[in-house]
Amino acid sequence: MSTNSRWRALTHHHLFWPVAVLVFLLLVNVPFTPDFFSVKMTGGHLYGSLVSIVLFGSPLILVAVGMTVVIATGGIDLSVGAVVAITGALACSYISHQADQNALSGVLLAMGLGLLAAVVCGLWNGFLVARMGIQPIIATLIIMVAGRGVAQLITNGQIITINSDPYKLIGGGYWLTLPFSIFVVAVVVAVTVALTRRTALGLLIEAVGGNAEASRLVGIRSRRIKIMVYVFCALCAAVAGLMISSNTSAADGNNAGLWIELDAILAVVIGGTSLLGGRFSIGGTVVGALVIQTLTTTIYTIGVPTQTNLVFKAAVVIVVCLLQSPKFRAKVFGAKFGARFGAKGGAKPAVAETDTAASTDAAPKMEVS
Repeated sequence: MSTNSRWRALTHHHLFWPVAVLVFLLLVNVPFTPDFFSVKMTGGHLYGSLVSIVLFGSPLILVAVGMTVVIATGGIDLSVGAVVAITGALACSYISHQADQNALSGVLLAMGLGLLAAVVCGLWNGFLVARMGIQPIIATLIIMVAGRGVAQLITNGQIITINSDPYKLIGGGYWLTLPFSIFVVAVVVAVTVALTRRTALGLLIEAVGGNAEASRLVGIRSRRIKIMVYVFCALCAAVAGLMISSNTSAADGNNAGLWIELDAILAVVIGGTSLLGGRFSIGGTVVGALVIQTLTTTIYTIGVPTQTNLVFKAAVVIVVCLLQSPKFRAKVFGAKFGARFGAKGGAKPAVAETDTAASTDAAPKMEVS
């Protein structure tokens, strides 16, 4: 294979632009923080900017992975932020009432209560969407609003603080020199990829997202698939909620996971998964989440004023999404550039074309990215 052919194959990969943006954002930090890429060993633990990006981005990666499979079915889940708050509130509230907050049995039971609450939320969302036929954005909006109120009722409107070493391990502890949350994320991502790419589950999800009715007619239980992905998304959000409350040793029903659903959706889009449903990319979502977390770190590193950091963040996200559109690149940089750096193969580009939207009623595509 010639050099041009290899370069063309590389630039046509659906992860090329997200990875390129991630590398660019990392390099931008170097002039402001010369030792940005250095990783140091202190007290048997690894520390550094790169480690911190993965550590603080772990909850977002988890939520985004769950959001990916929901979006792949043509849905959306706005309730993940509330689920994060409910899970952390339940776990910390239970631990705070224990005589011995370091008792492992009490911590495990607290985590179980949080995960059980998440399953209930996921089943409720799935029931409204799959069984009642309510639009996903409306169905999940119910828990998005009511769920945060429930979290505040659990905490009595206060911030619950705890002092539990076993619970602290989940989001703030270390294992084998690395933050423990990194291992949790790695396991969740690996299991998700194995289930969706090594079994027929991924094809079923893509088929439901391509055309749920056609899938039902060929024997796929689309309703059951939809309920399953909403439960999985809620569980991912629950684990993220345990991480966030564990890292701070506190539960804040009002601010925990606030607007994390929007960052998760952005991560999915940046990763190349279409909001129209169908084909999806777990790897792209992980890269998208790292892009968002790196962008947040960059904003503080280069000293962007606090009152304008959200505008700066939005502008960068828009640029990233536009760069993934072959049509945009062809118009701005010329047809030759757009063709050479097109997004062939892999997941659909983040910015969907008009004719793609018109074809959502066609038979589902069964490709695997």
